[in-house]
Amino acid sequence: MGASVAYALLRRTPASQRGAVAQHQYHGKTAFVFAGGGSLGAIQVGMLRELVAWGLTPDMVIGASAGAINGAYFACNPGREGAARLEQLWRAIRRAEIMPWSWRSVFGMLGGSRGYLVDAFGLRTMLNRNFGDARLEGAALPLHVVATDMQSGEEVLLSSGGIVDAVLASAAIPGVFPPVQFEDAR
Repeated sequence: MGASVAYALLRRTPASQRGAVAQHQYHGKTAFVFAGGGSLGAIQVGMLRELVAWGLTPDMVIGASAGAINGAYFACNPGREGAARLEQLWRAIRRAEIMPWSWRSVFGMLGGSRGYLVDAFGLRTMLNRNFGDARLEGAALPLHVVATDMQSGEEVLLSSGGIVDAVLASAAIPGVFPPVQFEDAR
């Protein structure tokens, strides 16, 4: 059952019963899945805050691109406090920090001196500040990051390795950020 369906079900439930519904409504595993979409990642935090407030706890977290940032952060810091700190993170992010493009970088890409618009230095700095040397398999909740193998075009599910490089690989939009070598794949 998708998060938006879970949101609709829980929204119609009286506040006093939401935790019980969240814990007993679903059979099997519950995953919080965070899709990509740049600034849409900030919107996901509002949904996350409400799901956590209603007592829904995932068995695993999956993220892609901007959603990989949210997924990794929440998997490492689950609960209300983690969701609140993630909200603060998004409020502090400025485009110029993460995607510092300029006309010079545009002309550099179009002129063929490099195959991407901006260096990932700003994004890497932000990720290092929040995750350091943390590993996917060390997160408090099982964490999986979706990326693309640049050689084959195939989807790759990253479940072990460094969080920073996994998120960078997932967010490496062709033509925008440079590709990331992750473990033995690209």
